[in-house]
Amino acid sequence: MSGGATWDDLAPRVLAGIAMAVVGIGALVAGGVWIAALAVLLAGLMIWELAAMTAPARPGEARILGLLAALAMVAILWRHAPLMLALVALPGVAGALRSRRDRIVFVIYATAAMIAAYGVVALREGLGLAVILWLVAVVVASDVLGYFGGRMLGGPKFWPRISPKKTWSGTIAGWAGAALVGLAFTAAAGAPGWLFALSALVAFAGQMGDIAESAIKRRLGVKDSSRLIPGHGGVLDRFDAIIGAVLFLILWGLVLPLPQFGG
Repeated sequence: MSGGATWDDLAPRVLAGIAMAVVGIGALVAGGVWIAALAVLLAGLMIWELAAMTAPARPGEARILGLLAALAMVAILWRHAPLMLALVALPGVAGALRSRRDRIVFVIYATAAMIAAYGVVALREGLGLAVILWLVAVVVASDVLGYFGGRMLGGPKFWPRISPKKTWSGTIAGWAGAALVGLAFTAAAGAPGWLFALSALVAFAGQMGDIAESAIKRRLGVKDSSRLIPGHGGVLDRFDAIIGAVLFLILWGLVLPLPQFGG
């Protein structure tokens, strides 16, 4: 492949990555209506992609389910009432009413995606900016160091049937990178000393989120969740690890104290 062709492939990926970073970090920093709008957008797009993958012959239905997910998220964030939280299951249940491949998988993963989209807002507004930035930094560090660690060190595959490119060396490198992020936040933001351990657990949960989406795509015979993001695939392809990490942190908070730092 020529240098020009390589750049033709790389440029859209880099530009899309920069755009996602600017929008995502901007919404996290701004909070309020901006982080809520991001959650609504993510919910709608993730459910649309999942519905399109599980029933590719019915694109109109996928768009309707995506819109339903976005409206459900608006209602949840508008009221913030316990009963309204039940709406996270609405897109999954509605989609399962129509014949589609892997109906149970659709219900579970659609509900998980909705909970994660809401969880981003809840964590940002409940625990503050520093905590949500830590969470994102953990996922990014785990992803980046896992990729380069696996490429450089190689070795046995982590789960070859589901994700043949992932290695144990890359997985452990991801945990180490996440732990370093935790230590950095402890030093710079006054986070609790045990944050390094929680960071490694969050990284593992993010990796499981990645593997879960890979398993769904492999089962459905698709490479990417969509072609929405140039060079990156779909929204689910970019946020699968965030789904796993946020769900884990929510479960952690149900039984153990969540980290609080950064003022």
